[in-house]
Amino acid sequence: MLNIIEGLTLDELNYIPAGFKNNIIWNMGHMIAAQQGICYKRAGLPLTIDETFFMTFKPGTQPERLYTADDLALIKDLFFSTLTQLEADLQTGMFGNYTPFVTRYGFEITSINDAVSFLPFHEGAHAGTVIALKKLVSPNQPSP
Repeated sequence: MLNIIEGLTLDELNYIPAGFKNNIIWNMGHMIAAQQGICYKRAGLPLTIDETFFMTFKPGTQPERLYTADDLALIKDLFFSTLTQLEADLQTGMFGNYTPFVTRYGFEITSINDAVSFLPFHEGAHAGTVIALKKLVSPNQPSP
């Protein structure tokens, strides 16, 4: 994902084309927030990210402001640090109290294993959106 957005300006990352509800940078932050909600919140565990970040990018939200270079730097950092933390936490068995749910896509998630298996599907859906947005905001940029 980070390679896909490489070279885009903050204006391009923040742009919401007609017919879209969000922008590239929101999609990037949303992937992180969704992972936290699907894995940690559903297991009754504290988030590994700031609650304000989660509330900004959680499912059902939309961009409410222009995101800054600091926001982008944080998203880039969290892209790796949250995955590293999730890998470490999975080894501890701390996700035993998982609350089952059905995603908006109709997938039934009953355990942390289901949640981790669902994440690539969810991220793939948002990667497709990011690629489509990139073509609209910067048509001269090469596609992945």
